[in-house]
Amino acid sequence: MLTITPHASEVIRGVLAADDAPEGSVLRISREPEVGLAVSVTGSPQPDDQIVAVEDVEVCLEPTAAEMLDDKQLEATVVDGRLTFSVSPQEP
Repeated sequence: MLTITPHASEVIRGVLAADDAPEGSVLRISREPEVGLAVSVTGSPQPDDQIVAVEDVEVCLEPTAAEMLDDKQLEATVVDGRLTFSVSPQEP
């Protein structure tokens, strides 16, 4: 199952607390043809999404994205106000 670093949890919490994010929203990762993985903020998970909860943060994974990310770790980086998510192999 995807793991989320403590720093990524903190960044996601900030994204979901933004004024323009719907109350109760979650971060969702989906697989998009020709793009790869896409990250979005949504009001609620889809019925078949896998939910990863860490430190009061929920991330929803579309089924094919969940399969791709099963042994990965999610990290977040903020540089000059720009947010980037990255995935890497899970640390042992």
